[in-house]
Amino acid sequence: MKKAFCVAPLMGALFLVGCGQASHQDLVDFMEEAKRRPKGQIEPLPTFSPYQPFAYSAMTLRSPFEKPIPVDETAAKGGRTVVPDFTREKEFLERFNVTALKMVGTIEKAGKLWALIDNGERDVVPVTVGNYLGLNHGKIITTSPSQIEVMEIVGDGSNGWVERPRIIKLEEKE
Repeated sequence: MKKAFCVAPLMGALFLVGCGQASHQDLVDFMEEAKRRPKGQIEPLPTFSPYQPFAYSAMTLRSPFEKPIPVDETAAKGGRTVVPDFTREKEFLERFNVTALKMVGTIEKAGKLWALIDNGERDVVPVTVGNYLGLNHGKIITTSPSQIEVMEIVGDGSNGWVERPRIIKLEEKE
């Protein structure tokens, strides 16, 4: 039994010595070729902006869980209510949308400046301050040689009316 105990380590050592004689030339060739290759460039690290902490500034505002304070609509409008005059007889240019109307010139007659409006249907109509045009009860407030200022009365979405200014500029052909 002592012989078998001594022979086993001896056989293992011989086996390992026999395996160590194998050629690793392919590994050596690969390493030499890798060393001959040109070395690559490593891209620089991207620059990161420093972290900016968020400052919560809504501490002074009303909590979203509380009921909102009721707002008086007439006070917000300055106490003035706007309502179009439905009893007034409509003028010719009130059949057209304001965006379809074009100012094509002016004329002065008896010391009063009249703007010439093209309605898009080959009609040129003279208008002055006080005339109405457009579908939204638009009244001409001022006229100048280069533009007309119109104040329209439109619905505010809650069964009321608000004024909306609009400007029609002179269209010049090149």
